[in-house]
Amino acid sequence: MSVLVVGISHRSSPVSLLERVTVGVGEAGALQQLRTTGPVGEAVVLATCNRVEVYADTDGFHAGVDAVSDLLSRLSGVPLEELSKHLYVHWEAQAVLHLFTVAAGLDSMVIGESQILGQLRRAYAAARGDDTAGRVLHELFQRALRAGKRAHAETGIDEAGRSLVTVGLEHAAAAVGQVSGSQVLVVGAGSMAALAGATLRRQGAARIVVANRTPEHARRLATSLDGLSVGFDDLETAIGQADIVVSCTGATGTVLDAGTVERGLKMREGRPIALVDLALPRDIDEAVRRLPGVTLIDLTSLQEVLRSTETGDDVDAARAIVTEEVGTFLAWQMASRVAPTVIALRSRADEVVAAELDRLASRLPDLDDRARTELEATVRRVVDKLLHTPTVRVKELTDAPEGLSYADALRELFGLDRAAPAAVASAPLALEEDDDDG
Repeated sequence: MSVLVVGISHRSSPVSLLERVTVGVGEAGALQQLRTTGPVGEAVVLATCNRVEVYADTDGFHAGVDAVSDLLSRLSGVPLEELSKHLYVHWEAQAVLHLFTVAAGLDSMVIGESQILGQLRRAYAAARGDDTAGRVLHELFQRALRAGKRAHAETGIDEAGRSLVTVGLEHAAAAVGQVSGSQVLVVGAGSMAALAGATLRRQGAARIVVANRTPEHARRLATSLDGLSVGFDDLETAIGQADIVVSCTGATGTVLDAGTVERGLKMREGRPIALVDLALPRDIDEAVRRLPGVTLIDLTSLQEVLRSTETGDDVDAARAIVTEEVGTFLAWQMASRVAPTVIALRSRADEVVAAELDRLASRLPDLDDRARTELEATVRRVVDKLLHTPTVRVKELTDAPEGLSYADALRELFGLDRAAPAAVASAPLALEEDDDDG
């Protein structure tokens, strides 16, 4: 079995198509549908506002790609012919590298965004709940989360997201005069919204209002900013009172349409307003650019900032951490493929020794305990010496491709039941809980 990822993201697809796939994979039972297909043994679906990726442990590349692609097509209602043009595929080491890169925030629209860690953890937890994540994907996602945490803790990669917010707010301040003393509306309650709100508060915003579809989340962020929270029903009024609006939700559709903004503007009596859209897909209708007194700052406007975050010492350091952690996982993966054969071989030897000692006991019932003990120890020493070289050699070869063919040869030479190594490999394991919120 090998790791496969089939995905679609903001880099490979129009936003409208990505939204259709995102909504589709939210259906109950999606993971089980994939698990019941022949080539897929384990599966985890990662769905965020700018990507949908299926990670699978599969016994065949082409069969696995076909199974995952067919499922995404069925769930989204997008014909396979159209969908396949926008899918990307990674296999084995490249699939591992891709996931670890995603976990470190190196594949995000905003380099260094940390929200992905929480999304990864929730995706893995959902797969565990559906009983579709086993030994391989457990280890893969645990190590990916560790790589992501290290990248954020050991480098300054988080500064990339901060730079984007800072530059976006600088553009907003230029449009309305200054941040100090201004009225602010923050739409969203995630990490980017919190960062924007905290930055505006430090810069002297007079009043911060937080709106979110989940009132509890809005209240929590508003409290941390010494601000107020409102529901989405009050957006028009909140826009009318705000000098700066920052929106960064995880919604798949427009949050602030042109009509809502236009009605809010009527309360402003011609005073300018800056709208900062840091979301992907976009939160704010592009049509608001045509409204008088409105300055729209979005990710397209900030492309130069986004490009500048993709290079630098911190990004290089994060990539080095990812490379190191990928190497560690691949070494574990190779060892885990070979180890069951070694265990099965030792188990088979123990069975043969036990059977022969029982036969000897029945043929020589007069042996005293001392002689019997010495005889058993001698037989086991002989067997251990005979098995020593092949078992040591197969372990030495775990880092080389021939290690797997050597393990296959051991199974054939010693007549091992092919189900025995498989049983060892699929034995239950203690799954670790990860309480970090990313």
